Amino acid sequence: MIDTTKQSEQIMGDARRSLSAQRAGGTHRSAKSIGKGSAEKKARVWINRAKYFAGALALIFATMIVSGLLLGGIKFIGVMMVALAVMAAAFVFANYPKVKTPKRTELKLGSPAEMVAKTELWLEGQRPALPPPAVQVVDQLGVQLDALGLQLETIDAAHPAMNDVRELVGEYIPETIENYQKIPQHLRGEQHTGKSADERLTASLTKVSSEIDRVTRQLAEGAMDDLAIKDRYLEYRFGGIEALSDESKG
Repeated sequence: MIDTTKQSEQIMGDARRSLSAQRAGGTHRSAKSIGKGSAEKKARVWINRAKYFAGALALIFATMIVSGLLLGGIKFIGVMMVALAVMAAAFVFANYPKVKTPKRTELKLGSPAEMVAKTELWLEGQRPALPPPAVQVVDQLGVQLDALGLQLETIDAAHPAMNDVRELVGEYIPETIENYQKIPQHLRGEQHTGKSADERLTASLTKVSSEIDRVTRQLAEGAMDDLAIKDRYLEYRFGGIEALSDESKG
């Protein structure tokens, strides 16, 4: 009779190594996240994969234990079948469920946090087909969208800035990239009316980046004004550091 406890530990070790290898391979194959929003969505997918894998392991080992009790132990072929089942589960749940790339029509829908995360995931999906200078701008857009999303969470949904952002995110960004992708790859580097398609794409995305920066600064002005008013009030109410020091000495 084979020691099932020892075999279980060995199989579990193989499973962990297999899952780690698959996860490392998947991380290497996929582009890194350009922002926190997309990174969090990917992390949630990995958490779900781990849960499904744990459930599959529980079912496999429960089946192994029951079979061992009914048959008076499992033979070598049984151990091999269990090991193969564990490795198959590790492979499946290291790759599924997939991270869903949002459709273009979904980019400007939902809360600011959802809008930012979906846009970042969509941009990551387009990034492999973009020229290096444009990729750098896309990476910068991810950071900007994270900051802007946090600001939008604190303002009213009817605020004019919200419409501006939805227009930038849901129309200008995808339209610019899709227009570029319609051009055959071998023609994208050729000059056309003074610039190549690669150069125009980078310039257009840079303009969008500047506009997002403008909206971010515009939204921050209110908070900066409030802070300045509070600072002046505290200065008037309690005096400066020197005044407080003189008061404590007196």
